[in-house]
Amino acid sequence: MSEKIKIKLIFSALVISALVFSSCSRMGYGILLWANEDPQIFSGTILPVYIRSNIDHVWVVGAPNDTKIEVPLLLFEFAGSKKKAEKRAEEFSIYAAIYAENLQDGLPIREDPDNGARRVYRLRPGEIIKILDKVEGNPPISATGEPLPGNWYRVLTYEGVRGYCFSYRLNLFEHNDGPLIAIPVIQREFEPDPDLEMVLSRKWSLDTYQEMINSRRIDIGEFEMNYRFDPGQDTGIAKIITPDVQREFIYEGIYPDGDRAWRFEGTSLQMNLRTNTILVVQFNDTSGSRKTLLFTALSADIDDIITQENNRREAQLEAIYNQGPVFTSNNYGSITFSENGNFLWTGFDLLVPQYIPEASLGTGSVQMNLFLSNTLAEQYTGAFTFRLTDVSPNRNIYFMYVLDSQGLRLEIVQDIGIEDSTVTRRASSPVVMYFFRDLSP
Repeated sequence: MSEKIKIKLIFSALVISALVFSSCSRMGYGILLWANEDPQIFSGTILPVYIRSNIDHVWVVGAPNDTKIEVPLLLFEFAGSKKKAEKRAEEFSIYAAIYAENLQDGLPIREDPDNGARRVYRLRPGEIIKILDKVEGNPPISATGEPLPGNWYRVLTYEGVRGYCFSYRLNLFEHNDGPLIAIPVIQREFEPDPDLEMVLSRKWSLDTYQEMINSRRIDIGEFEMNYRFDPGQDTGIAKIITPDVQREFIYEGIYPDGDRAWRFEGTSLQMNLRTNTILVVQFNDTSGSRKTLLFTALSADIDDIITQENNRREAQLEAIYNQGPVFTSNNYGSITFSENGNFLWTGFDLLVPQYIPEASLGTGSVQMNLFLSNTLAEQYTGAFTFRLTDVSPNRNIYFMYVLDSQGLRLEIVQDIGIEDSTVTRRASSPVVMYFFRDLSP
């Protein structure tokens, strides 16, 4: 045998020996996250790690009976040294035996512990998930405005999906013996429904909100009430909150019921996506009559809309202040506007007692909370409320105004001339007052 052949054979033997040796040597240690059935190994158990196969997506680990088994990559946590694995096992011990059974069809697992966070998985009824940890988060809110009972948990599915799930519709239990039966993977698959996904991913506000936005007449008080429809996919409780309806519907799942329509199983509640931004919601009231409500997906967040409207009102008041801030009339006295939104009115005797009580000192706040109809908007700059806070009860005086280079023209508006915060008509005998800018130093 030639020397070259001998060298090749020796080299090959060394390579084979190295591979055999490496396959038997430990990479380190880790902990089992999901219990193994055969042989039975409970979650939280520290196991030696020999091989990581990214091709087969498994770890080859040592079982307690001195055999080697394969564990899916995502159901095992590699720690490194045995000391690090022991530390991690101690941290995990409080939830090592805790699993949860899902009680609601379509209950979401989310990217973050917040019911507005992106959904990463939808659970089937009875599906088992592993509880990894309890975390802080924003609990879903009931129709009464109170947080729903429960906690956010970091969880793991049998397929290895990780995320966060709120426990209101979960049944937590301990697994310390016997088989842990999970729903087969094929049963977990959902028929894709992009329309339903779109509905569940959006916030649905009462349709009158969109009308106010379109007309540029935003009632901040109405927006602050946040009237809405919430499908409640995190809790299995759909909620309708409007000025006339406050209802909760506990359902078992959301199922197709026609073209872009769905029913909430176990309730009278149905919804239909009329357009991508308009949702029709129907239900039976307490008398059994069928009710229909419209909700819309706004292009901006409620809080942002309120902020923009407050900024608009502040700009209107600032324009009046900058033009004055003192305005004087020969017949109706003097009005001084302040930067903080208050006013002082003196010499208003001609308006007592019909519009201003005798006891008033003429002090109060300016509220830019009125709008003008389309017709009146062509004739006036805007409208506001003087709220007299120095009398009890407080007294409101409503005005339309015109701001020009010479001063401020005010016209008193009667209560009957206002509908839904909008001035719709002038008084039959209007009181019109002109106040000149006070140019005195």
